[in-house]
Amino acid sequence: MKLEAMDDETVEGIIQKAVEDAVDFIEAEIEEPRIKSQRYYDGEVDIGYEEGRSRVVATKCREVVKSLKPAIQRVFLSTENVVEFVPRMPEDIDVCEQMTKYANYKFMQNNGYRLLNDVFQDAMVKKTGIAKVMFEDTTKSEIHELHNLSDDEFNFLVEPDEITILEHTKNSEASLSEEGLEIEEIRHDVKISREITSGDISITSIPPEEFFVDRNARSIDDFFVIGHRTDMTIADLLEMGFDHEEVHNLQGNMATFEAESEFERRNYAVDEDEDESADPTSRKVVVTEAYMKLDKEGTGKPAMYRFILGGSSYKVLSCELAEDVPFAIFEVDPEPHAFFGSSLVDLVMDDQDAATSMLRGVLDNVALTNNPGLEIIDGQVSVDDLLNNEIGRIVRVKQSGAIREQVVPFTAGSTLPALQYFDSLVENKTGVSKASQGLDANVLQSASATAIAATMQAAAGQAEVIARNLAEGGMKRLFKLIANCIISNADREEIIRLNNEFVTVDPRSWNADADMIVNVGIGTGQESQKAAVLRETLQMQMSVWQQYGVENGLVTMTNVRNTLTDLLASVGLRNSDRYYLPVTMDSEKELIQKKREQAAQRQAQMASLQPQGDPQQAFMATEAMKTQTKAQVDLAKIQLDAQKHASDKDMKMHELAMKDDLQRDELVQQLMLRVAEIEGKYAQAVDTQFIKSEQDKVRPHNEEMMNGLQEESY
Repeated sequence: MKLEAMDDETVEGIIQKAVEDAVDFIEAEIEEPRIKSQRYYDGEVDIGYEEGRSRVVATKCREVVKSLKPAIQRVFLSTENVVEFVPRMPEDIDVCEQMTKYANYKFMQNNGYRLLNDVFQDAMVKKTGIAKVMFEDTTKSEIHELHNLSDDEFNFLVEPDEITILEHTKNSEASLSEEGLEIEEIRHDVKISREITSGDISITSIPPEEFFVDRNARSIDDFFVIGHRTDMTIADLLEMGFDHEEVHNLQGNMATFEAESEFERRNYAVDEDEDESADPTSRKVVVTEAYMKLDKEGTGKPAMYRFILGGSSYKVLSCELAEDVPFAIFEVDPEPHAFFGSSLVDLVMDDQDAATSMLRGVLDNVALTNNPGLEIIDGQVSVDDLLNNEIGRIVRVKQSGAIREQVVPFTAGSTLPALQYFDSLVENKTGVSKASQGLDANVLQSASATAIAATMQAAAGQAEVIARNLAEGGMKRLFKLIANCIISNADREEIIRLNNEFVTVDPRSWNADADMIVNVGIGTGQESQKAAVLRETLQMQMSVWQQYGVENGLVTMTNVRNTLTDLLASVGLRNSDRYYLPVTMDSEKELIQKKREQAAQRQAQMASLQPQGDPQQAFMATEAMKTQTKAQVDLAKIQLDAQKHASDKDMKMHELAMKDDLQRDELVQQLMLRVAEIEGKYAQAVDTQFIKSEQDKVRPHNEEMMNGLQEESY
């Protein structure tokens, strides 16, 4: 089949059918449970009541939401940067730091606290909270009146396109030239309107009832059609540049199809006729912004398109390519493989019904016990007197015993354990308990600090899971949309404050696909542990600093400054610049280099301050030379004494060896003479020459001594 480009009628039919089906799905299957959740949050139940009996409602749904919301908001808003962009390569460190600071600044500029309050409330009550990020161009008109302008000044003033002349008056004035000639000069009085066009990022929370998606959608990245419907005036559409005749023919507003009425959203009714006036441009019509992937050009590759549809008939007013869908979806309990999950109210609605029924029974029983019914004998008691409820009333009777109180057993006490059981069920479902809020007296009085911390941390587990769902789902996408919006609409360099310094950044060079980390976990009962770890880290850093000096290669002043900043942030003090001056790696290097240069300059100044021909300096130099010479002489004397001592030791050893040799020779001689004497008896001669030659032999140690003396003589 050959692919062909779609004509406008085909495109309009496709988008109209897709939007109608998606809106029907929301109205048929999502709106009714969402309306019920809002009613239960507002303190209503579906169970009936009897006239004259208690109507009280156990507002479990509202209590859960109100108790959990502060903890969730503290998780996100207790840090300086709600979301951080993480570099993938070393060269991306500076860019990611700039993106982090700039994106968080834009988030806070759009009232980030109120935005999170709204989307978290919608997610807890109405299944989903929706934040929308758009870049909006704004036009501001200024009126100026100028008088007595020359022709050149007037022409220069009205030349720009943004200038509109509202009133113009010419005045002729006669003047004399230098030559004395009369010259007529034209002067202008003008009233102008100047239009100043600017743009900025707009982050808003849209009501869940104005949002729609198709029934087969699984996530914000997997859908067929998705969009936002809201009422706009004809004047708003004309300001957006749409044709006058086209928008004036549009019919229908949100009240036409809105089952989820304004009353359900605001708790008070809105008079639609009140908004109507004689000005036709103030009439409201529904405007639908829809996003859908279409192969409009017939290339075989569908592209994302943004449609603006007007009226209840979804007339296409504009169609343009879109980079992404500008919605971030927040859910507390997402359902796998489905777009809509469950809200906290969905989990607690049945428990609110049960708790309401038991609470009403308890109150009715207490009321009947305190004010029991009366049994009377007909005709014997004045009924009018009985209807008087004053204390000490008088009741007229015709006979004694005509009035008897009905006995009502007090059963409320046996019902209270059942109420406590349902409270525990709610705590298990939502994680909201007295222990998690630090209000359980039994835990606080009978346990150690470690046990209390463990109990509160375990109780806060469900809140942490909810916070992680909100972070990984809505918060990450929200900041990705902010980054994309900044990069796509930047047309020049910006100056931002980074680490207490104003730096120039170019958002056009940023990478919107950088990894992101959401700072989740602060304020979940682990602050003391984190503060302890930070204090230990600071001690280790200072130990390395003191032992190895400034250029230790492991710890810098920037690292120490960051640790101190995190310590302050752990107790809620995020303005660290008030206590410590900001430090960066570049400023630290400059400071170290400056210190070195200052030390070198001081040494040079001290050397230059001492005069060259100073007698005192010469005397000091001479004394220093004497001291050095004396030290050298003493060292030589010490070396000579050591050599003499070694020589005397050698001589003494030699004398001992000579004495030993002499004694040995005498023994040998005596032995040989004795042998000869004995042998003479047997007529054998003694070789005396041999004995003498043995005595005259040079001993080895004597030879070594002689050689040593000869070497010393040389």
